[in-house]
Amino acid sequence: MELLTKIELKMDKAKNMKKINILYTRVSALDQRTDRQRLNEKDFDLVIEDKCSGAIPFFERPGGKEIMGYIEKGIVTKISAITIDRLGRDMLDILNTLSYLNKKLIPVYFINQGLVTINENGKENPISKLIISILATISEMERSQIRERQLEGVKLAKARGVYKGRVQGSKEDVQQFLSKPKNRKALDYLKRGLSLTEAGKLAGVHINTMTKIRKLGVVGN
Repeated sequence: MELLTKIELKMDKAKNMKKINILYTRVSALDQRTDRQRLNEKDFDLVIEDKCSGAIPFFERPGGKEIMGYIEKGIVTKISAITIDRLGRDMLDILNTLSYLNKKLIPVYFINQGLVTINENGKENPISKLIISILATISEMERSQIRERQLEGVKLAKARGVYKGRVQGSKEDVQQFLSKPKNRKALDYLKRGLSLTEAGKLAGVHINTMTKIRKLGVVGN
C-alpha cells in the first residue's frame, strides 16, 4: 500500500538517523492546513501531520502509527504540539497516550500552554499533569459542544423547512454521493492505500458505506 510504503521507507531511513525531536500537527479535515501549527518547524527534526478527527485514538492515526514506529526504534527524544487538543479530543485517550510516553521517558511539550510532561531530571511534572488533565477535559467538552451545536442547527433548519434531507424515493447520483465531506475524506484515505476498516474509522464512515465508496470510487481491492 502506498501510504504504508512511505512509512516503511521512513522507518528504514530512521535506522541511520540521530535522535529526533518531533513536531506533531493535526487538523480535522483534508482541506484544512496546518500552517499555523508549523510556525517554528525549523526547530524540529521531523514534522508529522494527521488530517483526521481528534476522536480517533492517537496511535490509530497514520501519523500516530508513524510516531510509534520511531518510538519502538528508540530514536524519539521529544514530541511537541501547539496545543493539547491537537493530540486529541478524547480525555481518556489523551491521558493514556501521555502515560505511555511518560513510561518511555519521552517528554511531550505543548507549545502555546508552555507545559511539558517530564522535567529535565527525567521525572514527571506533577503541575503539568494536573493542568493537562483539566485541559484534556475541556477539549473533550468542546468537542461535545460542537456536536450539540451541529445537531441543534440541523433541528432548527428542519423546523424552518430549510433542511429537508433527501426526498424519500429519490436517488442520489454517484457524484453527489462521493462529494459528501465524509465520503470524500474516506475515498482519499482509500486512494492513499488504507484498508476499508482503517479509512472508515478515520473518516467516521460505516463499513457498508465504505464498500460502496470503494466500488463507486473505482479504488482497487
